[in-house]
Amino acid sequence: MAGPAGELWNGELERQVREALRIIRYGTVTLVIQDGRVIQIDKSEKIRLSRQEHIHGSGI
Repeated sequence: MAGPAGELWNGELERQVREALRIIRYGTVTLVIQDGRVIQIDKSEKIRLSRQEHIHGSGI
């Protein structure tokens, strides 16, 4: 990858991003960048409940 953030886009970072993408089903994966460097990976996952489960009280 070219550009300022490219020097930190190494194998470990790529592995972590791929793992976050692999295990998430619904939601977002966000890279937080500071001074041109990735400093954090945020993962926010949504858990979808079927309408049927919610009606019968087994939901939240």
